[in-house]
Amino acid sequence: MPKVPELLAPAGGWEQLEYAIRFGADAVYLATDMFGMRARATNFNVEELPRVVDYAHERGVQVHVTFNTQMYERDFPELEARVKAAGEAGVDAMLVGDLGAFQVVREQAPDVSIHVSTQASVSNARAALMWHSLGASRIVCAREMSLADIASMRQQLPADLEIEVFVHGAMCMAVSGRCLMSDYMTGRSGVAGNCAQPCRWNYALQEETRPGEFFPVEEDERGSYILNAKDLNMLAHLDELARAGVDSLKIEGRNKKAFYVATVVNAYRQVLDGADPSQFADELETVSHRPYGTGFFFGPAHQTPEDDRYVRAYNWALEVETCAPCDAGGFTVEGACRNRFWLGSTLEVLTPGEPVRSFEVAGLEYVGPIPGRTAFAPNADAKPGPVREAQRTMERYRLVCPFEVKPGDIMRIQRA
Repeated sequence: MPKVPELLAPAGGWEQLEYAIRFGADAVYLATDMFGMRARATNFNVEELPRVVDYAHERGVQVHVTFNTQMYERDFPELEARVKAAGEAGVDAMLVGDLGAFQVVREQAPDVSIHVSTQASVSNARAALMWHSLGASRIVCAREMSLADIASMRQQLPADLEIEVFVHGAMCMAVSGRCLMSDYMTGRSGVAGNCAQPCRWNYALQEETRPGEFFPVEEDERGSYILNAKDLNMLAHLDELARAGVDSLKIEGRNKKAFYVATVVNAYRQVLDGADPSQFADELETVSHRPYGTGFFFGPAHQTPEDDRYVRAYNWALEVETCAPCDAGGFTVEGACRNRFWLGSTLEVLTPGEPVRSFEVAGLEYVGPIPGRTAFAPNADAKPGPVREAQRTMERYRLVCPFEVKPGDIMRIQRA
């Protein structure tokens, strides 16, 4: 039997970090305020890294920090300082795609493992072996590699050189994400982590003798999305990836919210632990996504020229904070409202390692603001007591649930 690969989850901020770990990630990857490929994520200050590492390590989870943007000469003083700080914080690995950045990590954090980013487009054994000879301990495969190519490369690599692949999330239509469209069209550099995603925009043709008259590429009044890639979803193929010798399965999504991270990590964790993938396929439909595909693993990747919209079937309704038995039976649950729900609504509960359970909301009460989290301005009409609707985001509500839940569980509601 092949070993179970590591499950590597995105942590775009503290909340995502906490939920990734709670729902079963073996490792998380994140960035500081510079040199990460998701500049619009919340990310972490360098000063926070010791606390991040302590929080993760106390729960048996590794921390990988990304320094994988394109590097220019002006970047190195700041890069050296951040790499040194990350090393002193005790991170487990640093991710780079640039040889200069690789050298900085070797000099400033010599005891930290170095992983070679997909930005380096490693797609053959010779390139992987060259990075290994320099000191790399892991290669993140180029997105364009097939499963057969990865299995073949694994056979040519030493056992101490690990292979990591992306298994879920957004795909880039450019080679391993190295695209100049955003920089050219908006001044926001994709290779510096600030992509405006112009490949997702709708385009139409204009015939040169008819200025101002546009013709859609397909029969669609909104235009065509000829560069819009499907999202990756390999949940049904984790056994094949393990047999190919993949060591780490990476979920894309540092710009995603905690609800997305928790749901996707939970599905992949349960399948890795032996659950039937068909039991969790629908879970991946509950979060925001484009139509799914399998990327380049089994042939050419596919686009979705008909539409650029995300699909999301559920909203996060309540973040569970406390749960206690009620005198009349069942359990009294308190938590933060994340999206609107009502007395009598059917909520589903996501708990790590357990099947999804559902119940009808009873005994709904407004409790009050949560210090430091409340999103609304004070409202004299919002008094504690029974209500028919939970509508004040990041304020506390109470309800009755027929079964016990745990702090950190997610209660979700189907979108209308």
